[in-house]
Amino acid sequence: MIITLRKEKGWSQGYLAKQSGVSRKMIGKYERGEAVPSIETAKKIASALGVTLACLAGEASSAAFDRRTVERIQDIEQLDEGEKQHVFDLLDTFLAKNKMQAILK
Repeated sequence: MIITLRKEKGWSQGYLAKQSGVSRKMIGKYERGEAVPSIETAKKIASALGVTLACLAGEASSAAFDRRTVERIQDIEQLDEGEKQHVFDLLDTFLAKNKMQAILK
């Protein structure tokens, strides 16, 4: 999954290494399946790529659920029920509009 996420960003192994603090040599080994990163190393790589550990491990339902999206969902969960309902109503409006535009295309 590292290679897929890295290539989606258009990054070289060297650039990912620099962003994550993990050597380019080890990035290559992880991508080829020759080694498995420790949890701490995987966290560094996930953070550099802007994804969750679950996404990096291929367990997330969508790579589009990046760390920022997950953080926003967690923030919404902290709102009181009334505020949460307003957020969901607004979100539902945008999603319905987007679906309608897709149908009309």
